[in-house]
Amino acid sequence: MNAPSEHKNTTMGNVALCIINPKSPQNMGSILRAAGCYAADIIHYTGERYARARAFNTDTKNVGLNIPVEHIDTPCAEKHMAMVAVELVEGATPLPHFAHPEHAYYIFGPEDGSIEQAILDKCQHVVYVPTTGCMNLAATVNVVLYDRLAKSSQTQYGDQIIVASRDTNNRTKVAQSSQ
Repeated sequence: MNAPSEHKNTTMGNVALCIINPKSPQNMGSILRAAGCYAADIIHYTGERYARARAFNTDTKNVGLNIPVEHIDTPCAEKHMAMVAVELVEGATPLPHFAHPEHAYYIFGPEDGSIEQAILDKCQHVVYVPTTGCMNLAATVNVVLYDRLAKSSQTQYGDQIIVASRDTNNRTKVAQSSQ
């Protein structure tokens, strides 16, 4: 594994993402945004394609400044984390039936390929999103992280979350219904 980058926190917590050889800076920008929205602790990526395109990513919220994004040679989770591959592969668990581990290292394949068998063999879990056809990489990351949030007993709900999360131009409210 390559040396960690000079970010303030390179220790993985509850959620880590590993993107195998990403090619699209737009997808990585969307993945960075998802990581911020769903409280991922770190993003690893393999391969060289993203390093060449990194300057063109669309990280509109500058999440990359707060969440470490590190190049690694091969996916590797810390000992306390379960490795979860997300891939359309026979024998995988459908996401709606999957119980997310408390500490998860999610591995996503490249836009134009699949996760290698040797990596799948190291994973404790392999899941897929049941769709017709395959999803975009960034969309898959969003769906998996949202599913984790939706199934968590720690998820908070209410107007205070909306106010803290919405765009500064959004001040709309649901009209009171007349009953």
